Amino acid sequence: MTQPTRRRRSVTIIDVAKYAGVSPMSVSRVINGDSGVREATRMIVNDAIRELNYTPNLMARSLVTLKEIRIGVIYSNPSAAFMGDFLAGVFEEASNRAAQLILLKGQAGGAPTADAVKRLLASGIGGVILAPPLGEAQGLRRMLHEAAVPVALVGAVAADAISVGIDDRGAARDMTRHLIAMGHRRIGFVVGNPDQQASIARLDGFRSAVAEAGEVTATIVQGDFSYASGLIAGEALLGADDRPTAVFASNDDMAAAVVSVAHRRHLDVPADLTVTGFDDSTAAVTLWPPLTTIRQPVQQLAAEALQLLIREMRTAKPLPAAERLLVLDHALIERESTAPPSA
Repeated sequence: MTQPTRRRRSVTIIDVAKYAGVSPMSVSRVINGDSGVREATRMIVNDAIRELNYTPNLMARSLVTLKEIRIGVIYSNPSAAFMGDFLAGVFEEASNRAAQLILLKGQAGGAPTADAVKRLLASGIGGVILAPPLGEAQGLRRMLHEAAVPVALVGAVAADAISVGIDDRGAARDMTRHLIAMGHRRIGFVVGNPDQQASIARLDGFRSAVAEAGEVTATIVQGDFSYASGLIAGEALLGADDRPTAVFASNDDMAAAVVSVAHRRHLDVPADLTVTGFDDSTAAVTLWPPLTTIRQPVQQLAAEALQLLIREMRTAKPLPAAERLLVLDHALIERESTAPPSA
């Protein structure tokens, strides 16, 4: 039987780095003509390129010529409202900067397959933005790091990437203090995905404000930022004999679900139950009553991440550490879903 023809695997920047005994980032800097590379390193890398007959891919060439800015956006988020705002921000900024976006969606709220990521890298992208929660997908981050691709994270912090977000702990503390100041002493809290930094920070902020106030009964239930998890959490909180007078959910989708459970149980919001959210997404203003919530500027977060990523692509080396972390302001937005507890 005739054997099928096998296509020889192309030499990659990772192969060159291993052959030369340097990091993929060093190879990228040599390819891009970075003047900060030591001459000895430059010679070793160039020798490896010749020995392996390596041809820089579209990504490396785009970093040199900058005729076309191609950026991958990898996303997988259970909140449709959040992702709508996020993509609106990144698309508008890309349009302003004449950048081409290539979208890759993960699977079932998680990271895309390794093959899908490899295809994205081979398409000629010069950088990647990871939307929440993928900034904390270690396997995905490792692949991008090995490919020497500049990465911007939104809603997560890492030393080896651009990081853009808000003070989640401080924001949750502000909302909890607001509820306590209104007179609430039985407060439920719906936690987001436990694997995300933002969830942990918001829970910590809630607990900090409760401990600071004293004489507050806190009931904490687990969610995952999806509307469906908010329904389950709402049933657990509102089905209790001594139910909370206020519920603070870690995002607007889960808060909207709690409001739905309250209506199903014939509880008036806010006369019988105060409900607050987090994000100030479109979900906060498309239900009745509109949600009191924490506004994090999702569109601006996405736009700022794209700006910083393009800056790093242009320099072909990491930005200074102080410029790679950006924390934007949050705000507490009061609407009709909150009131003092009834007598």
